[in-house]
Amino acid sequence: MFLIRSRASSLLIVVLAFAYGSAFAQPATPSFSALAKRVEPAVVSIDTKSAASEPVAKATPAPGASDDIMDFFRRQMQSRPIYAVGSGFIVDKAGYIVTNNHVIDDATRITVKLDSGEEFVAKVLGTDEETDLAVLKIDAGRELPFVSFGDSDKAEVGDWVIAIGSPFGLTKSVTAGIISQTLRETPGSSAFQKFIQTDAAINRGNSGGPLVNMNGEVIGVNSQIATSTGDSNGVGFALPSREASYVYDQIVKNGKVRRGYLGAYLESVKTEFAKVYGLPDAKGAIVTDIHDKGAPAGAAGLQVGDIITEFNGKKIDTAGDLIAKVAATPPNEAVKILYLRENGSGLETRTATAKLSERPITDRVGENVDRRKLPIDGMPDPKPFGLTLSELTPALASTYKLDAQKGLVVKDVNPASYIADIRNSNGFGALIEGDLIQRINRVPVTDLKSFTTLVNKLRPGDPVVLQVLAYNPGVQTTQMKVVQFTVK
Repeated sequence: MFLIRSRASSLLIVVLAFAYGSAFAQPATPSFSALAKRVEPAVVSIDTKSAASEPVAKATPAPGASDDIMDFFRRQMQSRPIYAVGSGFIVDKAGYIVTNNHVIDDATRITVKLDSGEEFVAKVLGTDEETDLAVLKIDAGRELPFVSFGDSDKAEVGDWVIAIGSPFGLTKSVTAGIISQTLRETPGSSAFQKFIQTDAAINRGNSGGPLVNMNGEVIGVNSQIATSTGDSNGVGFALPSREASYVYDQIVKNGKVRRGYLGAYLESVKTEFAKVYGLPDAKGAIVTDIHDKGAPAGAAGLQVGDIITEFNGKKIDTAGDLIAKVAATPPNEAVKILYLRENGSGLETRTATAKLSERPITDRVGENVDRRKLPIDGMPDPKPFGLTLSELTPALASTYKLDAQKGLVVKDVNPASYIADIRNSNGFGALIEGDLIQRINRVPVTDLKSFTTLVNKLRPGDPVVLQVLAYNPGVQTTQMKVVQFTVK
């Protein structure tokens, strides 16, 4: 068994037929049609384009017809962006969307498709590595249908739920099942990921979609599956709405999630520890290490071996319970800590006051890392249209067979740019290495500076027509092609 996070994939459809005997009476299955109709309008499909690409080694063009043709195809197939699909749901009529962070991680463009079929480019308001959540925003120019978060703490094993999303890119797919377990931990999950487990089918592409109760409320964000095949085995995991709504509120308010931080490594008190140390219950959090003595725990006088039993007047059950309570407290707030310290053969009750700092983002082995860089979205490419251009020199003219011509030579097309998506009738890139741009919107191209100035004056929605001279290896001569697109 291993964990897979949803990404786009090819679809294998298997049709199975089952025959059911009549020896046992079957319980009535609730109708989900009204529930699906109510929730579906707020569920979106999220298409992402990643800067990652599949590069092809470049070689210097050689003379000769056969080499020309091979070089032509090499330039056509240089590098291609990676596309993926996921799901999300609108939680505010103004166009705020919740999804998984891994759905949009490293994306250079995020396109949200509504239930109506409309498409919008989304902006990333913020992400949270600890819960694998992200909040997006689209501007539709009107109020949008939305769903509300329910109370995941009220969810019980055996409750009916439905999952809605875009498995394998199949939008508006609805699956049903029951809650198999609550507060389920999975390998590699953070302290803030205790999932609702469900047998509702969740596949690649479902990530970020809602898990909905019978009241039409979102009680979870579909995030992971446990599988031996790569697809649904009936064991899916959704982040509870209790945590998801908290993260959403924090990101909308602050642009990120701010959590309190104590600065101590902890271990839960278990039955054996309680017996050996004479504790009445197996409850509490043991301080196992304090790396930074200047951190709140060290500054408050806590030491390795101390047993924290209360935090701000609230009893502590486990180490995870303490972490959650600390994280839910705003940074810079002063808190009271009740703890036990070994004193000879007994334990001495002590109190401390600590001023919490802000929890750093950590990886899964405890090292502090900076992961606060958001996916680049909606930011202008420093190169015009994502093109690397060069003024035509005699050497380039000879290399690309553009003698006695004027214009700008395309040296590279950024696979993350939207112009890389434009294809000709043969499915190849509309612009490739070696093409010569001679005019833009009827204005002759003379040099890189003037071309960039013209491009920078364009705004989203403006039409662009490029007149391009391209070498055709089939007839071993150049020919004109017209590249047409709209600025995004």
